[in-house]
This record gives sequence, structure tokens and C-alpha cells, in this order.
Amino acid sequence: MIVSKRLDPRHVIFYAWKSLLYFFFVSVAVYLLHYEWDARKLTVPFEMIALFSTALAIFLGFKNNSAYDRWWEARKIWGLLVNYSRAWGREVQTLAIAEEGKSTDELDSWKHRLVYRQIAFVHALRVFLRQRLDYNEIGAQWVQTSNDYNDIREFLSEEEADEVLSKNNPPNYLLMIQGRELREAYQKGWLSDFRFMQLDQTLTEFNNHQGMSERIKNTPFPRAYSYFSRMFVYLHGTLVPFAFVEELGMFNIPLAMVINFIFLSLEAIGEGIEDPFENRPGDTPLTAISVTIETNLKEMLDEKDLPAKAEAVGGVMF
Repeated sequence: MIVSKRLDPRHVIFYAWKSLLYFFFVSVAVYLLHYEWDARKLTVPFEMIALFSTALAIFLGFKNNSAYDRWWEARKIWGLLVNYSRAWGREVQTLAIAEEGKSTDELDSWKHRLVYRQIAFVHALRVFLRQRLDYNEIGAQWVQTSNDYNDIREFLSEEEADEVLSKNNPPNYLLMIQGRELREAYQKGWLSDFRFMQLDQTLTEFNNHQGMSERIKNTPFPRAYSYFSRMFVYLHGTLVPFAFVEELGMFNIPLAMVINFIFLSLEAIGEGIEDPFENRPGDTPLTAISVTIETNLKEMLDEKDLPAKAEAVGGVMF
């Protein structure tokens, strides 16, 4: 997620330089055709370009609103995951009670496992949703981001980690293990019927969060929007120089570049947020949210060795 109020020009250049180069050569070619090779009939009425621009702006605005809805829904889902993870830590700590007169060592170990396994679930879900990439290129620099299933090993036993990572859907299997642990706690008398149901209900919410995230991940943004918006932007950008070359001459080149850059930016904004789990600069900051959850849950265990707070790199929060 881009958090800087001022965008680094390298971000824009990195994503737009090929398109801008195309529009530049088109503008130069139109100028040469018109003045050097005397093809003065190759013009387009200004009114037609004005109508085209208006229609294109409306189309891009509709597409961007739809893309933003997907991004915002993803952010709300992970916001709920933060809330329910905190609730899980509190419920595990307060609802499970050992029988009077019996040692609490085994129960304390159980609580620790369930809280740590929730941290592992959050990190596993982050990796499961994102592309399996270790680096993101932002402009002229490379930024390393942690996006590997090995991130969950420190929160699980070695045997359990190997078992979880052998599955096709590691985060879902972690929730299955959590459910088994709840059943065992109920059988040992640590949880009453009501408390067992309360914890199981919270566990079900994690299934819901994963399912909603997978729905966004596995349902692509309508391809027609992306295809036609890009095609219309290029068609519009190709025609713009023909509308101004007669009156502006060489100054038509910078003007066409500015106009095309505006529409290209609108198109790129929508494309950059339409799939919020791809580990790109404009996506939902899953790493930062995961670190926040890890920190909160470890504090509930009164631990002092907390992860470093996620910081924006180059104006981007991953």
C-alpha cells in the first residue's frame, strides 16, 4: 500500500515508460507526416477527440470505482482478522480454566500453542494469498519482503510445521489442528460447553476470513474491463496528436504526452488495485497487518521479544 503523500517519480516511470515512449513516437511521427511529408489531410476533428475523451474518462472512472471496491473489501477482511485474532488470544487466555487443585503447566503450554498457531495461521494465509515472490521492484530499487512459508516455522513444532507445509492449503489445515486442540481441552475439562462453542465460533470466523480473501483472489477482475480500458487508452492516445498537430505544430508533441499521461495514469490506478493480494506496491499491506497481529498476540502472552514494527520502504507499506 502506497502511504507516502508524494509519489516517487520512479514508481510512475517504472510502470508507464513503455507506454509513454509509444505515445512519444506516435506524436513525432504525426508531426513528421504532417509537416515534412506534407500529409496535411491526416487530421482528426477536435470535437471527435473531445467526445472520445469524455466517454473514456467516464469508463475509466467506473472501472476504478469497481477496482477500489475490491481493494477496500480486502482491507476490511484483514481488519476483521486483526480484531478476531485479538479476541482469540483473549478468549484462549481467559476461558480455558484448569480444574481446582491441578497443575496449570499443561494448560499454560496449551494456551501458548493455540496463540502461536494463530500467528502461524495469519502468516500462512498471507503467503497463501500472495504470489510466491521474494522481491518487489519499485522504480530503480529492489525491496525485499518476507513472503515464504518458512516464516511460520518459529511458531510451530518442527513436526507440526512439516505436516502443515505438506498440505495444499496450509492455513486451512492449521485451523483444523486448532479445532482438534479445542476438542482435547473440552475432554480434559478445561472448557465448558459454552466456552468450547465460543472458541469454536471464533475459529469459524477465521475460516470466513480466509474464504472471503480466497474469493477475491480466485475471482479475477472482469477481463473485459481491463482489456477494453487499455485498448481504448491506446486508441485515444494514438488519435490525440492528429487533433492538435495542425494548430500547434511541434508543440503538439508535449501536449499529446501530457494528455496521454493523464489517461494512462487513470488506467494504471485501476489496474494496480484490482487484485489486492499480488504483493505489489498498491496492494493491501498483508505483511504489516500480520506483524501487527503477531505483536498483539505475543503481548497477550507477556512476551518481550516482539517483532520490529513494519515500516514503509520507499513510501510503500507491504
